[in-house]
Amino acid sequence: MTTTRRDFIKLVSASSGALILGLRLDALSDEAASLEPNAWVSIHPEGSVLIRIGKSEMGQGVRTSLPMILTEELDADLSSVKIEQASPSEVFNRLGTGGSGSIMRMWDPLRQAGATARAMLVAAAAARWNVDPLTCTTSAGVVHHSPTGRTAKYGDLAAAASTLPVPQDVPLKKREDFRLIGKALHRTDGPDIVTGRAVYGLDVRVPGMVFAVLARPPRFGATMAKLDSKKTESMPGVVKVVEIPQGVAVVGTTTWAALEGRRALLIEWKNGEGSDFDSDEHAGKLRAATEHRNMVIHTVGNGAADLELADRKIEALYEYGFEAHAPVEPVNCTVLAEEDRCTIWSPTQTPNSVQAVGAHVLGIDRSAVLVNVMMIGGGFGRRLGHDFDREAVEIASRMKGTPVQLVWSREDDMKHGYFQAASAHRLAAGIDESGRVTSWLHRKTSSPHNARYAFSEKERASPDVVRGWAWGVYDNPYAIPSMEMSYGIVDSPVLIGPWRSVFSPPSVFARECFIDEIAMELDRDPIDLRLELLGRDDESIPHTLTFDEDKSDRRRLRGVLDAVAKLSRWNAPVKKGHARGIACNVFHTETYIAYVVDVSLRPDAPDGALPFRVHSVAAAVDCGVVVNPNGVRQQVESGVIWSLSNMKSEITFREGAAEQSYYSDFPVVMIDETPAVIDVTIIESDDDRPHGLGEPTVCPFAPAVANALSRLAGNRIRKLPVRAGDLA
Repeated sequence: MTTTRRDFIKLVSASSGALILGLRLDALSDEAASLEPNAWVSIHPEGSVLIRIGKSEMGQGVRTSLPMILTEELDADLSSVKIEQASPSEVFNRLGTGGSGSIMRMWDPLRQAGATARAMLVAAAAARWNVDPLTCTTSAGVVHHSPTGRTAKYGDLAAAASTLPVPQDVPLKKREDFRLIGKALHRTDGPDIVTGRAVYGLDVRVPGMVFAVLARPPRFGATMAKLDSKKTESMPGVVKVVEIPQGVAVVGTTTWAALEGRRALLIEWKNGEGSDFDSDEHAGKLRAATEHRNMVIHTVGNGAADLELADRKIEALYEYGFEAHAPVEPVNCTVLAEEDRCTIWSPTQTPNSVQAVGAHVLGIDRSAVLVNVMMIGGGFGRRLGHDFDREAVEIASRMKGTPVQLVWSREDDMKHGYFQAASAHRLAAGIDESGRVTSWLHRKTSSPHNARYAFSEKERASPDVVRGWAWGVYDNPYAIPSMEMSYGIVDSPVLIGPWRSVFSPPSVFARECFIDEIAMELDRDPIDLRLELLGRDDESIPHTLTFDEDKSDRRRLRGVLDAVAKLSRWNAPVKKGHARGIACNVFHTETYIAYVVDVSLRPDAPDGALPFRVHSVAAAVDCGVVVNPNGVRQQVESGVIWSLSNMKSEITFREGAAEQSYYSDFPVVMIDETPAVIDVTIIESDDDRPHGLGEPTVCPFAPAVANALSRLAGNRIRKLPVRAGDLA
């Protein structure tokens, strides 16, 4: 976000002896008079600095990187800067964490807040010493006046600074003057996390608390016909059985008592629409739908027409199954509902929605609902939904005065969460007699992206809306003279929702594998072909692409390809029995990344293990300004492990229900399956701001591995997960 409001910072309070600045993160107009801050920076008399902000911590390291941004401009001591989690209110009315946007959206506001506070502290010191502010300098939370040798700590100046007017348009540091941004720092909350002191949602304990689990319809569309809960209600530890719209809740003094009580319920379910859903049948519909043009969402040149004029045509069908989030921390929410108020503790990415749900269910004003945002033990998009919060409030509303913690078991989440949509991708490329790629076709089919609301028919008929379900398809960065991309909707009863990188992984998997197929067909080096299609030797090819609000710079994508080729020693001989694979992508947050992987087959892999081994990973990343290089490397490592897990598992449905229920049948990679080496090179970008990184690391990894495996196996990997039989 670019903040254009000139004076989006204002002085909030002078009564406590602290300097408190409020800033509006979504300020885009110049209507300063209506400014209502939704983030706060305060400098206290004892010298501590606090940022009150609404970004949830779910492993991305914002509790380290955001203080670094503020500290750089404030010239404070980083150890004195802390984050306080904001709760939804009339002021904090647009909290939320997602889209890999925490750093890039906070970059401008935090820098300007830090620079403004520093200017006010310097002005206070200069006034105290009766000197020109320009003769003062700052470092580590202290104002210095070198000509006289006087110093003053920020805390000692806070009260005086809070009486001064807020200066406008304070200049920010030049990039070459950064002293903290760009330094590789360890996470400040790391020790608490690894020693168990960090408090996640599931760790919440409130005096008098009870625990609840929910029996849900076993199949899509099923409804309850008959309930017998007598046995459950007589079991020790069971407190209550509660019917709510989503199912039957069993409340117990312990989670185990609630689970045992749920097991003893006698419920007859009546099938409904979707109760016979079968994912194999759905996959057939997806494949069939790619045979038609469907809704065209982007064209270049003559579109698909030139395919028929090509000297040679290459075609392929790629498929991607349903996927679960499977976060390590089970989905949970704790609620204390009282007569006229409610307190919620939730590991959520959308606290304002949680507050709204609480108010709606209880019929009270939003201001009477306090939402405590807890640390998240794995989000990946799952905590953008508030289905579990609604259930917890529904149960607590029947037990007013008693705090209730709702816990979804692993099985609950595997079977009743929401999922990454299955998709099919039909691709074709036309080649001219000189071996040049002249035309491109990519038809994607899947279900709409509808975890939080159902799209209207008007929206479903709009290419502008539908493009959002086809990231990685319409924003193809390669300069091919004629291109046509289309999207087809195939509905299913499966609840589809945000998954890490949303809809990009399947689309990028298909695109980057198909590029590799073309390279093999043309006997071309796959990096060389990509560089050629990105305009390496053709000045007539524009460097910049714009798709709606998304931008791509082919030079930067070429940059990460060149860098990863060098890092991986791409042209060096490959060890016998190994192969290298390459893939790249530019994510819509303007982050560029390329992977080269070194892979071998593993014919002796035990059941449930990957039938291949990724020995090493080389990654090149251009994400603009890097706040904390350690954070970049950790995000890449995280994306690699996450993507490798996705090559191992999928969710399948039979008779309207997910067949998987636990990590035993939805396995993630084990330690001995992870790459021994993950090398990351960070491009010294000429971009002047940071961009997102959590999601962009995911998309190109699986196709890089699949491309290497295709070379080893001799047959093309066009579907995930990869099974041993695919490599025979």
